[in-house]
Amino acid sequence: MKMKMKRVVLIMASLLLVLTTSLRADEGMWLLSLLNKNYNQMKEQGFKLTPEDIYNVNKNSVKDAIAGLGHSRMPFGFFCTGELISDQGLMLTNHHCGFESIQKHSDVDHDYLKDGFWAMSKEEELANEGLCVSFLVYMKDVTDSVLAEVTDDMTESDREKIIKKVSRSIEKEAAAENEFYGASVKTMFEGNQYFLFVYETYKDVRLVGAPPSSIGKFGGDTDNWMWPRHTGDFSMFRVYMGPDGNPAEYSKDNIPYKPKHHLPVSIKGVKNGDFSMVMGFPGSTERYLTSYGIKEALDIKNPSAVKIRTKKLEMMKQGMNKSDKIRIQYAYKYASTANYWKYYIGQSKGLKRLDVYGKKKALEDEFVAWVNKDDARKKKYGEAIPLIAKYYENNKDKALANEYVFEALLQGGEILMIPARMMQFAQLLENSEDKDLIAETANELKEAGKEIYKDYNTEVDKNITRELLAYYYEDVPTEYQLDIFKEIDKKYKGDIKKFVDDLFESSIFASQENYNKFLDKPSHKILVNDWAYKLMNSIINQYFKMQGDSGSDDLKKGMRLFVAGLMEMQKDKNFYPDANSTIRLTYGNVGDYYPRDAVHYDYYTTLKGVMEKEDPTVDEFIVPEKLKEAYKNKDYGRYADKDGTMHVCFTTNNDITGGNSGSPVMNGNGELIGCAFDGNWEAMSGDIAFEHELQKCINADIRYILFVIEKIGGAKHLVDEMTIVE
Repeated sequence: MKMKMKRVVLIMASLLLVLTTSLRADEGMWLLSLLNKNYNQMKEQGFKLTPEDIYNVNKNSVKDAIAGLGHSRMPFGFFCTGELISDQGLMLTNHHCGFESIQKHSDVDHDYLKDGFWAMSKEEELANEGLCVSFLVYMKDVTDSVLAEVTDDMTESDREKIIKKVSRSIEKEAAAENEFYGASVKTMFEGNQYFLFVYETYKDVRLVGAPPSSIGKFGGDTDNWMWPRHTGDFSMFRVYMGPDGNPAEYSKDNIPYKPKHHLPVSIKGVKNGDFSMVMGFPGSTERYLTSYGIKEALDIKNPSAVKIRTKKLEMMKQGMNKSDKIRIQYAYKYASTANYWKYYIGQSKGLKRLDVYGKKKALEDEFVAWVNKDDARKKKYGEAIPLIAKYYENNKDKALANEYVFEALLQGGEILMIPARMMQFAQLLENSEDKDLIAETANELKEAGKEIYKDYNTEVDKNITRELLAYYYEDVPTEYQLDIFKEIDKKYKGDIKKFVDDLFESSIFASQENYNKFLDKPSHKILVNDWAYKLMNSIINQYFKMQGDSGSDDLKKGMRLFVAGLMEMQKDKNFYPDANSTIRLTYGNVGDYYPRDAVHYDYYTTLKGVMEKEDPTVDEFIVPEKLKEAYKNKDYGRYADKDGTMHVCFTTNNDITGGNSGSPVMNGNGELIGCAFDGNWEAMSGDIAFEHELQKCINADIRYILFVIEKIGGAKHLVDEMTIVE
């Protein structure tokens, strides 16, 4: 389902996957400013527009309707994509992309997760603190400027310092063009190319509508990453601007955003073979990961993540089954954890089944043979593979420790990381005598605590902390154990359960009551001697220690040389860079597929499949009464397919990944036909190696979305805002 932002390892694609000699239309996440290179192929596939219709700096184009969803603290760290579908700033995205907002507005009395939410007027739309959307203003190749002072004999550290310095200068200059602009320089092809992206960001984004989870999350974890799929995975927001037409913080005086372009909505339906294109902000792919990285993923990273997340899910589920309050509190946390728990399982299976290691190794052998045929190439690229091999050989134990720090600690018990907000406060308490400043800061921390503890249960967090801290203590090599474990060994003789019991009994972070009581009378001594605070310090120290001594310079240089060499070795190919949260377009076709021998999957599902899956005893497969009634009466309105059925989802072979969730699926005319939300189980290795015959993008049919809005949600006024193409 949700596809998250991962550690970025940038790459080019043609050389990855099946290592074929030519690109297929379905493979590739293409930079918008370079679409002229793809135009002829797109046209042959059914594209009716021009590259300038997609990306144009001087006039309105499709890019102006595509939004990256981010948080105000990290606006360009896009976690999902949205598209504008009216001239009043109405935005469509996935239900799972809006899930956090829906959950935050929910409580036992207003259970929008269970019942859904529909604003029947703009006054009823719900504000979302921290949520923002960004639109691309323009992009520009700045490689020559960024690398102007870089030389081949520099260390990677010196090279990186210069690149960061120049990049910041470029970003600052671009942002100065307009007070509402933000800028980001992104590396492509493992440091061989750099692009500047300039955005305009809007911070007033309000929840407009969401179906009940029984529609928006139908199938839950069971159907996650699976086809056939029957999920109405969508939610709706509205972007607002200040009365002067510029981006503005939330205010009741703000007015709906007037976009330069919004997508027309086609209810003509799709058929097998139709052209399809997806635009969005894919988070990260690792298509250029070497055989050494594949081995690390299969032997260390994926098994560790699955083990830790399995236990975390078990602990959360135990709590969620006890009350509706805890269920609502942990709904988003559980869904986020479960999503990539299943992903890692599927990825490992896919990598093994497709022999991705063997294919990568064959490519590397071909590369080495090509390099060794020429002395100049040996001098330029000869270090690449040895440097990569050296890094992975020297980092086996560290890779395990890193995975455990990230999964078991930084994403483990919340009590381990809540104290991170207090680090600056500790310095203030130690070094300042300004009582007013201390009181003001304490009040700010109290306000922040309201949001933290709203969705916090002490018993659930205690169980998670106990289990995952024990995993770290038992599984991680001695060299990478936390310093604080020496104290725990001394005082508790290594009894993690007893330590965690004491931690939750005494810590100022174990409950909102303890937290507020401390802030009413803050003390530096109490804070720095709190077990949770000490543990957090130890975790952070261990994390930075491992990052600073990782030998990553070898990997960076090796990958940069490897990718540059591959581009030279196959100079006739049209390469695209790995996903890195920058806007991309991918194109292909609607289509069915054969997942295994004697099995055929059609390219669409219908409402009949929802009814066939119904199971009132299982939360994931409950069907709302209104939906059953509409099915019984065939009350689909103008959204029925020509065959009289209600189509729910369809598949295309578009190349997407995490961050593409919510992306518009468009036909050759640039009209919205669906909303992308998932990939398929048979091609879970797709972030590393695109599988041409099996890889599918799963999309909610726009006709089902409109049907749910109008017939189930009773919100026809939202449909009336749209430009409908019949």
